[in-house]
Amino acid sequence: MYVQAPEARPVPDERFPGSQQDRKDIATQTERCSQSKDLRPPSPPSPSQKLNSSTLPPPMSDRNADPPLDVATGVAMPYNIDWIFPRLRNPSKFWYVVSQFVVSAVGIFSKVVLMFLNKPRVYNKERLIQLISKRPQGVPLVTVSNHYSCFDDPGLWGCLPLGIVCNTYKIRWSMAAHDICFTNKLHSLFFMFAGKCIPVVRGIGVYQNAINLCIEKAALGHWIHVFPEGKVNMEKEELRLKWGVGRIIYESPKIPIILPMWHEGMDELLPNVEPYVIQRHKKVTLNVGQPLDLNDFILDLKKRQVPEPTARKLITDKIQEAFRDLRAETEKLHRERN
Repeated sequence: MYVQAPEARPVPDERFPGSQQDRKDIATQTERCSQSKDLRPPSPPSPSQKLNSSTLPPPMSDRNADPPLDVATGVAMPYNIDWIFPRLRNPSKFWYVVSQFVVSAVGIFSKVVLMFLNKPRVYNKERLIQLISKRPQGVPLVTVSNHYSCFDDPGLWGCLPLGIVCNTYKIRWSMAAHDICFTNKLHSLFFMFAGKCIPVVRGIGVYQNAINLCIEKAALGHWIHVFPEGKVNMEKEELRLKWGVGRIIYESPKIPIILPMWHEGMDELLPNVEPYVIQRHKKVTLNVGQPLDLNDFILDLKKRQVPEPTARKLITDKIQEAFRDLRAETEKLHRERN
C-alpha cells in the first residue's frame, strides 16, 4: 500500500485564493507523524515490522535524524560528512555571522570575475531578481540549470545585485559533490559557510540526507538551486535529468516556483582542463526562462496519490522538456552575439 509522502503542517499560500485554499491543503498536506525533536536515531523496528519491511516505502524527508551514510553502498567516502547535516539543518548564530562574511567575499569575487573581467549578457534577469526578492512569503523557489563548468556556481550569481549575492539570508542553497567539495574538515567548513552547500553523495539515489535537507529548506520557503544533470556535463550531451529535483518539488509542503535557466560560455570562462585558470574577455550568456506552471499538475498527482517514484519522474520529465526549448533558444542567442 502506498503511503503518501510526508508533508509539513498546512501554511496559507498566497498564490491560492481563499476558495481554493481548502482544495490545496487537502491535496498537499498529510498528517505528520509524531517525532522526537532531537537527533537520536529512530527506535529499532518490532519483529512484525521487520517481517513487513519489504512493503514499507523508503525513508522520507521528515526524518529529524538522517541515518549515517553507509560505505557498503560501494560509493567512496573520502571524509565522514555525517556531522554536517545537523549543523545545516539548524544553523547557529555563529554560523550566520561567519556565513555572511564568507558569502560576501565569494559574491564580490564572482561579480568581479563575471561582470568586469568577462563579457556577460543576461536575458530576463529582472525575472530572476523578482522571484528571489519578491515572491510570496513562505513560497520556495527552485531554480534549475545546466552544468557546464565548475564555476557555474557561484560564478553565475555574479550577475545579481550585491544585496542578493552578498546576503546569506537571500542567496541560494545548493548541493555539491561530497567527493569534490567535502574531502576534509577545512573544505567542508568553507563550503558550508561560503556556499550554503549541502553535500550530496552521487550514486546512492534520491533517498539521502542531501535531498531530505533540500526538502526541509523548501518547507521554510528558501531558494534552492539544482543542477539536475548531476555532474559537470563536459560533452554537453542531453543527459537524462536526475530525479532528485522531482522529489524535492513533489515533497515540498508548498509547491515551489520552478524557474529553469540555461547558460553558455561558462566552460570558456573556466575551462574543464588543467590548469583550471579563470579566463578573461569570454562571452557568457545566461537566459532565464519562464517559471514552469506545474501547480495543477502536481496537485493532481497528489490528489490521485500517484506513487512518489512515478511522480518525481513525471515532474523531472517536465523540466527536461523545458530545458530542450530553453537550450535551443540560448544557443541561438549566444551565437548571434558580436
